Amino acid sequence: MAKPKVAFYWCASCGGCEETVVDLAEDILIVADAVDIVFWPVALDFKKKDVAALSDGSIAVSFINGAIRTGEHEEMVKLLRRKSGLVVAFGSCAHMGGIPGLGNFWTRDAIFQRVYKEVPTVENPEGITPQVKTQVEVGELTLPEFYDTVKTLDQTIPVDYYLPGCPPPPDLIMQAVNAILKGELPEKGAVLAPDKALCDTCPRAETKPEKISIKEIKRPHEVELDLEKCFLAQGVICLGPATRSGCGERCIRANMPCRGCFGPTSGVEDHGAKGLSMIASLLGLEEEERMTEEDVKKLVDGVVDPAGTFYRFSLPASLLRRKRV
Repeated sequence: MAKPKVAFYWCASCGGCEETVVDLAEDILIVADAVDIVFWPVALDFKKKDVAALSDGSIAVSFINGAIRTGEHEEMVKLLRRKSGLVVAFGSCAHMGGIPGLGNFWTRDAIFQRVYKEVPTVENPEGITPQVKTQVEVGELTLPEFYDTVKTLDQTIPVDYYLPGCPPPPDLIMQAVNAILKGELPEKGAVLAPDKALCDTCPRAETKPEKISIKEIKRPHEVELDLEKCFLAQGVICLGPATRSGCGERCIRANMPCRGCFGPTSGVEDHGAKGLSMIASLLGLEEEERMTEEDVKKLVDGVVDPAGTFYRFSLPASLLRRKRV
């Protein structure tokens, strides 16, 4: 009996999602024995033509990580969509846009201006920037188009399932692979992680006061963090109440607050807005104390880079999507 065909592809991301597949350790041998990997450019010598030669729908599942930033990304994911029975948005960048999605606060021209002309270490006296087509002596050279707007995977192709995380933890990957192999997947469109807030599984949950009133916002490097106390109770922004669980609380256990890479629970339309409203509800003095305008300004100013804080992983998937230009 032929093994189900599986593909992995990497769009705009850091490569951590590819590393987490390697982090399956000995379980990767189980995966390799159960499936036929027909495309994984980062690890095996496959070409685009190899995928194009496959019949439509012949790949059982494609795990695609990374946001859609270039024309090449769009071309490849559309090809994989056509060849695949199932497509899984693998990791935060494919799921919500991720860190590359923060590029939506700028335009392509502004990014090129900064990267190729203004950065102190760049020596580019002619001000050359990447072009889709360039004529040289031997002919025409081409590069993929760099899009003005970063998109999520499902803003480009239909997606069947989502594996959240930056990167997804190995246990969730194995659970997803086993569910696919056994035909025990939930309804299409599901996020393959628990549908409850991270605070429910946080090892510091018992130290979270019933009522929190944050009088001063601190950044992790500005304070010696208590290893057991709730971050919010220490005045440090933690997106645990607004973020889906399933990560194994890796950041929390490393004494760092949740940054929101797993995205929201179901029913939340805008993860950043959810996190912002959650923090806003905690800001203030005790009921018997009155806040002055100066108090309010000091509190608000304590949120350094609010857009980057609350939309760190989810800007392209949010109601904002990008800065208007």
